[in-house]
Amino acid sequence: MLLIEDLQVKLGDKEILKHIDLEIQPGETHILFGPNGSGKTSLLMAIMGYPQYEVVAGKIMFKGEDITRLPIDERARLGIGMSYQRPPTINGLKTRQMVQLCAGDEVDEVDLAKRVNFEEFLDRDVNAGFSGGEIKRSELLQLTAQAPDLMLFDEPESGVDMENISLVGKTIASLLQKDLSAVVTKTIMKTKLERKKMGLIITHTGFILDYVSADKGQVLYDGMLSCVSNPREILTCIGESGYKECLRCITETN
Repeated sequence: MLLIEDLQVKLGDKEILKHIDLEIQPGETHILFGPNGSGKTSLLMAIMGYPQYEVVAGKIMFKGEDITRLPIDERARLGIGMSYQRPPTINGLKTRQMVQLCAGDEVDEVDLAKRVNFEEFLDRDVNAGFSGGEIKRSELLQLTAQAPDLMLFDEPESGVDMENISLVGKTIASLLQKDLSAVVTKTIMKTKLERKKMGLIITHTGFILDYVSADKGQVLYDGMLSCVSNPREILTCIGESGYKECLRCITETN
C-alpha cells in the first residue's frame, strides 16, 4: 500500500503541502480534485521523489518501506510510475528506446505501442512535435512498459481531444485493472480481490470517471486534503458550490 503520514513539503521557501494524510490500499484508485495552485501536482512530485520538493516533516511509506528519502530511480524500481501533464521533449532519445528502458528487459515495443495506437511514433524523439493527445499516449505507453504497482496521473484528460479521450481513459482503466469488461466476465468480488494496482489521479474535468471506477475522491485546497467521499459526489458539489465550500469544510473540521 501507499501510506502518507503528516506530510509537509516546501518548494523553495514556500510551504506547499500541509499535514497530508493519505492511504491507498492495493487495488484502489483515488481521485484528487483541487483548483490550480492548490498543491496537487506537488503531491505527486513528492511521492515520486523530486528533490526540489523538500519534505520537512512526515513520511511516505510504500509496500511497508519508508521511501521518504529515496531517490526517484529507487522509487521507480520499487514500482511507482507517473504520467506527467507536461513531460519534457527528449531530443536524441527515440520513443522505442524509452519504452525499452521503462521495461527494464527485452520487450516487444511494437506490440505495446499497438495498444495505444502509437506504432508510427516509435522512431521519433520522445515528445518531439507531439500533440497533446500524442503526448498522453506516449506517457501511457511508457507506463505500460514499466507496469508499476502505483500509478500517478497528472490530469490525463488535459490537452486530449474527444477522439483520444476514450483511448486514454480505457488504457488507464486497463493499467489499473479497472477494465469494466473484467467485471462483466467475473464476479465483482473476485475481480476486486485480484486487483493489486493502485492509482492516484488528478482531474479537473472528471471525464476520467467515465472510464475508471474510482474508490475514493478527495479535495486538495491550499495544500490541505479534505472531503473524503464518492468522487462523483465531490465533482457534483464542486460544480454546484465551488471549491470555497470545500475550504469551509476544512475550517469547520479544524
